[in-house]
Amino acid sequence: MSAAVAAPPLALPLRLVARGKVRDIYEVDHERLLLVTTDRISAFDVVMREPIPHKGIVLTQVTAFWLAKLGGSVEHHLVSAEMGEILAEVPALVPHRAALAGRTMLVKRARIYPVECVIRGYISGSAWREYSHFGTYAGERLPAGLVESDRFPAPVFTPATKATTGHDENITVGRMRQMVGSAVASELERLTRHVYAVGSAWAAERGIIIADTKFEFGERDGRIILCDEVLTPDSSRFWPADAYEPGHGQPSFDKQPLRDWLDGERRAGRWNGEAPPPTLPPEVIAATSARYLDAYHRITGETLEPGRFA
Repeated sequence: MSAAVAAPPLALPLRLVARGKVRDIYEVDHERLLLVTTDRISAFDVVMREPIPHKGIVLTQVTAFWLAKLGGSVEHHLVSAEMGEILAEVPALVPHRAALAGRTMLVKRARIYPVECVIRGYISGSAWREYSHFGTYAGERLPAGLVESDRFPAPVFTPATKATTGHDENITVGRMRQMVGSAVASELERLTRHVYAVGSAWAAERGIIIADTKFEFGERDGRIILCDEVLTPDSSRFWPADAYEPGHGQPSFDKQPLRDWLDGERRAGRWNGEAPPPTLPPEVIAATSARYLDAYHRITGETLEPGRFA
């Protein structure tokens, strides 16, 4: 994680076991963890100094929304994202209620598989960059004649290795089978396709294209369960359907205002792309926050009111 993160983790009465670019993970006991999604934001693998208001609540509550919608079709790690229920399970957190409300998940521990389960309905990002040069992705041939942001004839499953720093590495399905075993690899792909199909259909009715997304899965008690965030603006490319036009990049419901501004700073020679990052203008922070809030509203049909999660 970039040294640009100035704010320390919350001083909770639990052991901090991991700190990522966005999430802080605490140990509740040998069976459960507490995931706290902060308002930190990263771009180009650098964590910004300034938080994005409401971002952590959006990511947490969107994940909880999708897990509820999936019902019993996919096992997952979430015990509760409701603050009252979490405090009943972990009373020592009561003094920290205001800081945790809306952005916290009590989850089951799982042994996380060392792969990112990526699925792409449209060609963009790293997939487009490789395809435009070689006609492949992770070395595997893709349909000919695609242009940037084109929809694939059918969603393409493109796993990656999980990187602790920098970018994940794209791998073939064959390599994934070698890493986790054929039976597990097949089930991970089946579950990935199912969750993406459910999410894409729901989002499409609300004017959002989910161009691609990634999932993490783990093993618990001999079963595969869905873990971490699910179909959020951080783990997925959300495009507005009414502006979709293949042949170039698309606007998105995430950190695009931040990326665009940072790109401008790099082109102007005011930032070298490394930590520490430049100070973000208030208008960039506000515009980025608005993107996350818009995604929340479109997906859930509700306006985010942080106080309701307390």
